[in-house]
Amino acid sequence: MDLKTHSGGSVSVADSVFGVDYNEGLVHQIVTAYLAAARAGTSAQKTRSEVSGGGAKPWRQKGTGRARAGTSRSPIWTGGGVTFASKTRDYSQKVNKKMYRGAIRSILSHAAAEGRLIVVDSLEVTESKTKAMKAKMAELGVKKVLFLMDDVTESVYLASRNIPYVQVLDVEGVDPVSLVRFPHIVATAAAVKQLEERFS
Repeated sequence: MDLKTHSGGSVSVADSVFGVDYNEGLVHQIVTAYLAAARAGTSAQKTRSEVSGGGAKPWRQKGTGRARAGTSRSPIWTGGGVTFASKTRDYSQKVNKKMYRGAIRSILSHAAAEGRLIVVDSLEVTESKTKAMKAKMAELGVKKVLFLMDDVTESVYLASRNIPYVQVLDVEGVDPVSLVRFPHIVATAAAVKQLEERFS
């Protein structure tokens, strides 16, 4: 299939990467797994057995008129442990490479089919200034956008880093969350070819 470029030309790409059917279930599974793997999972509280102290019985079992108590670290006491204490855990899910690559292909194909994937010959800006990148975005007719380059240049990085809802990645750094997060994906022709090589 052919992808139209912003300049009016076209780039020939493989149907196996940019022309597959959209698999919403697979994309959801992969995006969920990617976000889960990013969770720190460092929440940790102490149970009644882990809290320091509480070894001595606060008062004798009978005769005081008070409720019986065996430790001052009971969860119902101030300074006591937590009943169902959270512990550090690994939230990552197992995802095989075939599923991951399939999800990326599905997202790219969906973007191409809806006209949200814009191919440009070059993304170079005249200067490393925010206004230069904003002018480029206005020219392309995009506001919230993911820029994909074969090699991220310093000028593009500096010009885009202070604009909200704009991200610049090279093909090696492509991930499913970034691809679905933005309404538009602007990729250089060289980046498209690299995507084709990597995910075909």
